[in-house]
Amino acid sequence: MSVLRNSLQRATRQKLFLPIFCMVLVLLINLMKSASFFSIAINNGVLYGRLIDILNRGSEIAILAVGQTLVVAVSAGTDISVGSVMSLSACGCCTLLAGYGVNSTSTLVMPMALGMLGGVLLGGLCGAFNGVLVANLKIQPMVATLILFTAARAIGLLLCDNQITYIRYDPYKYLGNFIPGIPIPTAIFVTIAVISVAALFLRKTSLGLYIQSVGVNSRAAHISGINSGWICFLCYLICGLCSGIAGIVASSRIYSADSNNIGLNFELDAILAVALGGNSLAGGKFTLAGSIIGAYTIQAITTTLLAMGVSTDQAPVVKAIIVVIIVVVQAPVFRDWIGNRSARKLTIAKVAAESGSGEGVA
Repeated sequence: MSVLRNSLQRATRQKLFLPIFCMVLVLLINLMKSASFFSIAINNGVLYGRLIDILNRGSEIAILAVGQTLVVAVSAGTDISVGSVMSLSACGCCTLLAGYGVNSTSTLVMPMALGMLGGVLLGGLCGAFNGVLVANLKIQPMVATLILFTAARAIGLLLCDNQITYIRYDPYKYLGNFIPGIPIPTAIFVTIAVISVAALFLRKTSLGLYIQSVGVNSRAAHISGINSGWICFLCYLICGLCSGIAGIVASSRIYSADSNNIGLNFELDAILAVALGGNSLAGGKFTLAGSIIGAYTIQAITTTLLAMGVSTDQAPVVKAIIVVIIVVVQAPVFRDWIGNRSARKLTIAKVAAESGSGEGVA
């Protein structure tokens, strides 16, 4: 019994325990609601099922969570412009492919790959702008990113000549939907690629260590020879690139650039994904895996609410309540309180046992 208790205590101390526990809890609630929740079927040559839908629809949030995790870790602040930058990147890509002022087109004015690359680079440019404000001008991250949070969608509308630009070119739809002959949604492959590249750089280079060092104490990191400003700028640049990629995926889903709706409120989900993943919003140590789990947990909650018939107007309220509960459970203060209560109970039990044994000897 004591071995089982010790193993459980060791498991609960792991940083990914609570994110995984919350994810499993949401999935089990879905399973109790619908016995066919985990069922996956092939229809018209593509995979269908709730799990596939969660992995597919959660791709943009997961991609955003990668960049948001680095930003939070390095600057103890959040980038609230990622949703708007998504929209701007989508508008920039569609404008490059269709031409300025074109409402709908089935022929492209430039190669599709070049247009998509332009959209991603536009997101990177936005990230660089935020990075300069935070790293060089020392502006508080939320204030610095508030500029593009407000302006990026308006710039996107200007690029699209105040209209929705439709790209009715079939290959453009593949990135956000399915490639013919492949049953798995393409967005899942894109997410895996982004996460893999980020994890590779963080593990195989010193970047992850530098980010944590700057996040813990930027002045000490600078004294030790780390260019704190450059590391901070690089994290915001990566966040902008992730926003650009997510914007292209979102645009491909609807084969258009809808500046008012693409990425709407996604910045909140990205920040929540980082928090649900067990990362401290005060910066420093971080876990990328936790943020990815948090992103899919949020999408699972959204899918659950829609499946239960909760209207899109009411869903954010229920979702907020669930997220608050999960965040409170993961809060260090709450965990310390639970740990202290457990320690007190254990101490009382030991004292009672010793008292009982003492009386028996007497």
